[in-house]
Amino acid sequence: MPQVKVTREEWLFAALAALAASGVSGVAVDPLAKKLGVTRGSFYWHFKDRAALLKEALLLWEEQSTVGFIAGLSDIVDPRTRLEALFYGALTDDTVAGLEPAIVAHAQHPVVGAVLARVTERRLDHLTSLFAEVGLDAAAARRQAVATYAAYLGWIELRRAAPGIVPETAASRESPAAEALAHLLVMLTPRD
Repeated sequence: MPQVKVTREEWLFAALAALAASGVSGVAVDPLAKKLGVTRGSFYWHFKDRAALLKEALLLWEEQSTVGFIAGLSDIVDPRTRLEALFYGALTDDTVAGLEPAIVAHAQHPVVGAVLARVTERRLDHLTSLFAEVGLDAAAARRQAVATYAAYLGWIELRRAAPGIVPETAASRESPAAEALAHLLVMLTPRD
């Protein structure tokens, strides 16, 4: 029987999927090893312990969903177009279904809370800056950023918790999701 090799990144993505599905307690070595088709030895080849896996998985989430996501929009010169692209991407891209609501639900966990606080601060600062670029004064830009981020968190929680009741939140370009998303984008984007 050939030996399966699992990369560090595969372990990290498996940990993120487990976090999304079962919370912090779901990030456990034996079930992840079984799911990946490897032994515990594979885990210890890449990580010191479970805490290291959780921390590195959250750092990967931070890098991809915030740092890299923001950087990916930097080529868009017009701030209003950049805002709309940011909203659309944030509200429709769900690389690991249910991950952000699970992370928010575990905000009191010391490892999760530290990363979540940093991500939230960075996202709010970025939104505030974008709203200032479209012409809002500093205080109004911050208020709009907070309201927008709250709407985002509600949207992804509804998408996770009540997809049958609120199909409009589906990550899709199909109606009624497309119409609801277009309406939300209009509501969140300041107009001249």
